[in-house]
Amino acid sequence: MSEIKERAQGINPYIEARNVFAMSAKGGGNIYESLNVIGSRSRQISVELKRELHSKLEEFASATDTLEEVHENKEQIEISKFYERLPNPAIIALNEFMNDELEYRMREDEEEA
Repeated sequence: MSEIKERAQGINPYIEARNVFAMSAKGGGNIYESLNVIGSRSRQISVELKRELHSKLEEFASATDTLEEVHENKEQIEISKFYERLPNPAIIALNEFMNDELEYRMREDEEEA
């Protein structure tokens, strides 16, 4: 199981209200910078999970799919259901950000260094 899936297991998959001031404090006092970091990480997680899902589903793919084979492929259905039950990548990224599990730096900081 990938690291993202392991960490996502304990996260509440439902949307809940968040303290905007706490998010902005973690991002250096600017809520827009915080949301930018969370959005970037969310895209990374989404791409990684999509790539992983497609690679697992390709293992079960056959060149000639008949109607019976499509309905009988229970392993493929179980894998898809597992990924559907995972929290949204934005929720995973927000949880990582709020728990100080992300390392990031702004481009302005890179240019000055």
